[in-house]
Amino acid sequence: MIEKAHRIHHTQEYYFSKKLKEVALLKAAGREIYNLGIGSPDLLPDVSVLNAIQNAMTDAHAHQYQSYNGLPQFRTAITQFYQRHYGVSLDPATQVLPLMGSKEGLLHIALAFLDVGSKVLIPNPGYPTYDAVVKLVGGQTVYYELNDLWEIDFDALNAMDLSGVKLMFVNYPNMPTGKAASKALFEKLIAFGKSHQILIVNDNPYSFILQEQPLSILEIDGALEVALELNSLSKTFHMSGWRVGMVLGHSAYIDAILKVKSNMDSGMFYGIQMGAIAALNLPDSWFEEQQLIYRQRQALVYEIAEKLNCKINKENSGLFVWAQVSDAVDDVSKFIDYILYNYGVFCTPGCIFGSRGNRYIRLSLCMDCADLRLVLNKLTDFVYPTIEIDTGTYTDLH
Repeated sequence: MIEKAHRIHHTQEYYFSKKLKEVALLKAAGREIYNLGIGSPDLLPDVSVLNAIQNAMTDAHAHQYQSYNGLPQFRTAITQFYQRHYGVSLDPATQVLPLMGSKEGLLHIALAFLDVGSKVLIPNPGYPTYDAVVKLVGGQTVYYELNDLWEIDFDALNAMDLSGVKLMFVNYPNMPTGKAASKALFEKLIAFGKSHQILIVNDNPYSFILQEQPLSILEIDGALEVALELNSLSKTFHMSGWRVGMVLGHSAYIDAILKVKSNMDSGMFYGIQMGAIAALNLPDSWFEEQQLIYRQRQALVYEIAEKLNCKINKENSGLFVWAQVSDAVDDVSKFIDYILYNYGVFCTPGCIFGSRGNRYIRLSLCMDCADLRLVLNKLTDFVYPTIEIDTGTYTDLH
């Protein structure tokens, strides 16, 4: 066998890539499984979005190669969206780059700014892909722990050895914890970035889900000097399978990312861009309707968490509920499997987000209320064994 590249020796298959295979096998065996693990919106995009992509199919140029930096009208729609909802003025020609999902942008940014040995600050807990992309390009991960309120402890951060740190990933509204963003936090981040000459990359796909006022780090004076923002249509507009997002920032940073991206793909499909334009122009009433749906679901997921004897913070935002497990649980991964195999409910163990998540689970809001009530019913008599588990067929199924 040909030897694999060294860069993947310390990179694992994405957790959901592996675990969902297990869930699929259970379903294939006839088990009824309720998936509260992954944040894949189940709601449909607005009908105007669907009409836009369908109508685009007959355009004479729809099936040809598209521009590497997106249609001009798509970039304009993005910057108008940022002006309307965040109060941020950007140049559509030079300060925005459409992406095939913001996850793609994480690797592009790493390739554009990191050399072998470059250090990167990564939140704990945080999105596992931050760690993965740094390792794939030969960088070094430096973890900073979020405090008990899931905020950045700037005193602790400034006390760290920051020599060689070139980039910092942040994610507010936070995933997995649901901690909301604040202008005060973003102001401190921009000051920190300037003080230490560190590029701040804010991953911002959740700002329209259960937040009264969406925020962007680019609202802060001087942010363009040291910050990039990733955003996505996946969660906000129920378009996760479309793979469409964007990165925004100073033209020099965007140019650097484009040098990488233009050598890795040949442009986004025309129809998807036209559908994205329609989504970005939806009225405020559409967002209000989605908020109502997610509020109803959130209330039921709170009940599910409580059935599982978990503690929750009911002030969280975003697409998930972050829940602390009972002290009776000695191993959260076993707890997750116990729920899956005995009750048919899949949740995400917090440990995949870092050591600060070891006593937590994450529950998704991507399930309709009728099914959430069925989950509640299945958990009516939920009891987690406080002694060594003897689960019989549970062990056999493994």
